[in-house]
Amino acid sequence: MTGTQGGAVPGPVTRDAGALSPTPFLGGFECSTHRRRDGQRLDLIAATGHDTWAAADYAALRALGLGGVRDGLRWHRIEVAPRVYDWSSALPMLRAARASGQRVIWDLCHYGWPDDLDIWSEAFPVRFAAFAAEAARIVAAETDAAPAFCTVNEISYWAWAGGDVGRMAPLALERGPELKRQLVRASVAATRAIRTAVPDARFLHAEPLIHVVAGSPEDVPAAESYRTVQYEALDLVSGRLCPELGGGPDCLDVVGVNFYPDNQWVHDGGTIPLGHHAYRPLRDMLAEVHGRYERPLLVAETGAEGTARAAWLHYVCGEVLAARRGGVPVAGICLYPILDYPGWDDGRPCAVGLLSAPDRDGRRFCDPDFAAELRRQQTLFAQAPGAA
Repeated sequence: MTGTQGGAVPGPVTRDAGALSPTPFLGGFECSTHRRRDGQRLDLIAATGHDTWAAADYAALRALGLGGVRDGLRWHRIEVAPRVYDWSSALPMLRAARASGQRVIWDLCHYGWPDDLDIWSEAFPVRFAAFAAEAARIVAAETDAAPAFCTVNEISYWAWAGGDVGRMAPLALERGPELKRQLVRASVAATRAIRTAVPDARFLHAEPLIHVVAGSPEDVPAAESYRTVQYEALDLVSGRLCPELGGGPDCLDVVGVNFYPDNQWVHDGGTIPLGHHAYRPLRDMLAEVHGRYERPLLVAETGAEGTARAAWLHYVCGEVLAARRGGVPVAGICLYPILDYPGWDDGRPCAVGLLSAPDRDGRRFCDPDFAAELRRQQTLFAQAPGAA
C-alpha cells in the first residue's frame, strides 16, 4: 500500500514551526549511531569531535546567525542496561546548549539502538517509549524553552536501507515494510510517552523528500508508486493508514523534509541533475507536502559537498522563499551536516559542512564561500514579506 488517498490529515492544524528555531537557518549535527554491514557501530557525534567541543560548536553557530540546531541523544550510550540510564554523555551537551542560548531539536533514535534489544520484538517500541519519556524529563529540566524532539529519524530511509537492502542494521533483505511499521510503532509510542511526561513538548518528523520519474511510458505506474510511497511513513504516523499501529493526527506535529542533490531520479535509472527538464522544482514538492498534511514545514536536512555547497544553498533558499510566497509555511532550513564528517562506509573526509573538522585545540574553520552565501540568504530572508 502506497498511501495515496487524497485529502489532508484530519485534526487541528498544529502550532507554528517557528517555535523550533528563533532564526530561519539551523545547523544540524550528524548523529548517526547505526551498525554497518561489517558490524562496526558508527558514532558521528564522537567522530566529528562534537561531544568534546559542543560548547564551542554551539557558540560558533550562534555567531554565524544560526539560533537553532538539530542534535542527538545517543540511545545506545545512555541505556546501559534495560531501563538503566547513564546521562553522562548527554548532560554536558544539554548544558552547553542552554549556556549558548541554542534551541535544540534532539534526535532520540538516529538509526541506532542498544545491542541487547531486538528491533523486531514487541519490546522494542516499549523500551524506546520508556527511554523517550525519561529523556524528555531530563531535557525539560535542562532547557529553558519547551523541549523539541525527533523521535525516529527518517523512517522511510531506514526501512529501505536496513530492511530492504541490508546497508545498515538490522541488515535485513526484503523486509522494508515490516521494519517501517515497527519504527512507526516506536515513534508513536515515544511521542505519546513524551507528551505524558512533558505536555508542552514539540516534535519534528524528518523524512526524505523525493521525486521519481519514468524512463519509459510503460514505467509510469511503477515510478509514480515509488514516488508516492515517500508519504507512507507519515501516513502511518498520522493514522491515515493502518490506525491499528497506534498513529493518529495528534502524533503529527511539524513535518520535516530532507532534501539533497540526489533526491530526484529516473525509476531504475540515474539521478536527475538540477536544471534538467525532468527536475521538479522544490517549491512544488513543498506545496504538495503541505497540501497533504496541512502542517507547518521545516527543511530538516539539506546540503551538498565541496564546491557545490554554496550553489546548492542558493537554490534551496530561492525555492523556499518562492514556496513561502505561495502560502506554504516553511519555517526554516537546517544546514546538514553542519560539520565536515568521516563517511559512513569508509571514513572518507566529507567536506559538506559550514565548519571543518576540529584541530587538536578544537578550532574549526569556516568555509568562506558557504558562509558568504549564507549571509546573503540571511539578508534576503530578513527582507522577505512576513519576516519577523
